[in-house]
Amino acid sequence: MGRVVGIVLVGLGAFLTTLAPLMRFQVADKLIAAPADQYRVTTLRANDAEYFSVADLKVLKGTLDITVTTKGDVREAKGDRVVWDQFTSVNDTTNNRSGIVLTRFRSAFNKYTGEGVNCCGANVDDEPVAPSGQIFLFPFNAEKKTYKVFNTNTRQAFDAHFAGEEVIDGLPVYRYEQIIPATKIDEFDAPAKAMGIDKSGDVRIERWYNARIIYWVEPVSGAPVKQEQRRHEVLKTTDGVERKPALIATATYTPESVDEMVRTATDAKNQILMLKTYIPIALLVTGLLLLAVGVVFSVRGRRRPERVPVREEPAAAK
Repeated sequence: MGRVVGIVLVGLGAFLTTLAPLMRFQVADKLIAAPADQYRVTTLRANDAEYFSVADLKVLKGTLDITVTTKGDVREAKGDRVVWDQFTSVNDTTNNRSGIVLTRFRSAFNKYTGEGVNCCGANVDDEPVAPSGQIFLFPFNAEKKTYKVFNTNTRQAFDAHFAGEEVIDGLPVYRYEQIIPATKIDEFDAPAKAMGIDKSGDVRIERWYNARIIYWVEPVSGAPVKQEQRRHEVLKTTDGVERKPALIATATYTPESVDEMVRTATDAKNQILMLKTYIPIALLVTGLLLLAVGVVFSVRGRRRPERVPVREEPAAAK
């Protein structure tokens, strides 16, 4: 009986020890992916911002609330890709001006690496774009290195350099910093007088954008935890002379958004560690224990002598 138990335990132990690396390197890698049904609303706030109000034809100063809504397009999620739509609305809460900037962004990206995929009607404000670099997320198990991150204002990807480690609300994160060089992002006609030019009619105006963007990322999940955008946009005439500020502000996630992002990133990190570390280790340890116990039972089963019944000789007849 002991030998049979030993064989069963050895077989089960071998199965679990074989399953452990499969769980770690194959099953987990397939299960850990960006969700197709994403839905998230985050808010950034910029105090003491200044911007050119098109409605007022002058520069206003105040507090800006920037609401970013991200929603997944489940129907377009196929194979290794998912598709997310993002809508950004900038509102001036000081001067009661809503929708001073409205931006729509649609992009597909690889659900395992976070890198942009050029398909599925990718666009910024209905203008087709070819997304590249990291789009909405950094890769799983992000490293201390430079990543290219797509910028919707310039429609290009720029380097985001690893800049250190920090802890936000008890969660260890990596900080990456990205510098966007001065880039012309728009051109239009505007009243000359509104630009401070003493003449009638319109003048041709160029909008130039540059920024320093800081990303705080939970490295295991690649999920953003916090972001800061130091934006500097100006309006220039075609002779290169700066006429008015277009949008000058430092915007950061609100504390409420940071709290929510930390909770989301923590949950994602724990799920990934469960799949890639805790479960495989448990399977391996259990499998090795069963193998050891099974071998002991098998050896004991073979060594135990079989009991041979003793036959009594019949007594001799007298």
